[in-house]
Amino acid sequence: MKDTNRTGVIKQLASLVGVVGAGVMMSMPVAAETTKCNSSASSQVSYAAATGTTLDVVVDGDKGAKKPQAKKNIAEIASTNNNFKMMTAVLKAAGLTQTLAGKGPFTVFAPTDAAFAKLPKGTVENLLKPENRDKLIQILTYHVVLGKVTSGQIKPGDVKTVEGSPVKLNVANRKVMVNDATVIMPDVQASNGVIHAIDTVIMPAD
Repeated sequence: MKDTNRTGVIKQLASLVGVVGAGVMMSMPVAAETTKCNSSASSQVSYAAATGTTLDVVVDGDKGAKKPQAKKNIAEIASTNNNFKMMTAVLKAAGLTQTLAGKGPFTVFAPTDAAFAKLPKGTVENLLKPENRDKLIQILTYHVVLGKVTSGQIKPGDVKTVEGSPVKLNVANRKVMVNDATVIMPDVQASNGVIHAIDTVIMPAD
């Protein structure tokens, strides 16, 4: 991604959440080019149908390979997917819906409704109170990284989030871990990035 685009994304996030400096530069540890995951177009289209992602299939001019192209942005996918009803609600309460509908690209580790249900009773209700909006923003931006990184590009290491502190990524036994959360639905393609659904809400350090 060009520096000018990256600066624009950072400024956009900074104006909405107040937690990212305009000079922050993001980096995601990625595997070598030869280790990237190259799923077939047919499998990705089938997966997209199962997860509510809208895709067009276009032909790669160099190789003639068909590649799926997502039409919906991250916010639209979350709002139309039954697994992300709570995520959609908290994004709206935090005022971050338009951010994740923006140009990006973003990588979002999105807790499912089941993940939110694992939180102690009353946690979500408390976070949705107007006086706790800053804390909600802090938690949600801890689930977002600038740039688009698929599961096949992730390798173990720390990566800085939009919130400002890092998450620890680990890859073992074909599973991707984000802190203590497991990616259970990888590579949901969006027009402005990618969603990896996780089974636990991850919390930044106080």
